[in-house]
Amino acid sequence: MEAAAGECPGNLAGVQHIVLVLSGKGGVGKSTISTELALALRHAGKKVGILDVDLCGPSVPRMLRVQGRAVHQGDSGWVPVFVDREQSISLMSVGFLLEQPDEAVVWRGPKKNALIKQFVSDVAWGQLDYLVVDTPPGTSDEHMAVVDALRPYSPLGALVVTTPQAVSVGDVRRELTFCRKVGLRVIGLVENMSGFVCPHCSECTNIFSRGGGEELARHAGVPFLGSVPLDPELTRSLEDGRDFIQDFPDSPAFPALSSIAQKILSQTPAGLS
Repeated sequence: MEAAAGECPGNLAGVQHIVLVLSGKGGVGKSTISTELALALRHAGKKVGILDVDLCGPSVPRMLRVQGRAVHQGDSGWVPVFVDREQSISLMSVGFLLEQPDEAVVWRGPKKNALIKQFVSDVAWGQLDYLVVDTPPGTSDEHMAVVDALRPYSPLGALVVTTPQAVSVGDVRRELTFCRKVGLRVIGLVENMSGFVCPHCSECTNIFSRGGGEELARHAGVPFLGSVPLDPELTRSLEDGRDFIQDFPDSPAFPALSSIAQKILSQTPAGLS
């Protein structure tokens, strides 16, 4: 990936592709999708970074079982936390910078924006195939700050997450409008929490309605990447910091998550591997 003319490539010079995970609605599972996408890409042989810019709700460290780790300053900037021994997944989050895990981030917009810009410019990612950016819900200051900071590096685009019900779909429709206004390509839309498959009888119950994400994608003219069902094994793996992609290949959520990763891989060259 090359920076635009006149821009210093800096610490993102070795990052091949940047994917932003967005939604206009809170609680739809952006951090879950970001985490599982990174794991699926790692299992496809890719080197992946996760930038967690959900400053008020940094949950990715817990999902990857690296909460409490320290971020160190290196010659080129902050060194991200490596999730595995092979250093195939690295993570940067405000959660590593808090003195106490229960400390609230009570900041106004300018301070949040400054930290986001610092995360983009000062984290020494090294060579990555993919950088997955987990964002907070909405379309305001933090989102404009991260899009503006990443614009010189030509992000691959946005993965937009919704749940099936009409309230969520309405908010996510505004997120798609945001992407158009700021010139951010939409890679596709994912419907999360799309039905619950009973582990005993395999019957699917549509707890949160069904099909809203696919209908929104069709109406908006963006690709629909798939539906991820509610899955107790996925929930347990996130609570325990386990690798769901590796440990639960027979889960009903596994093919959906793997397919989403494959669709993103199909849009990009071979990369570093």
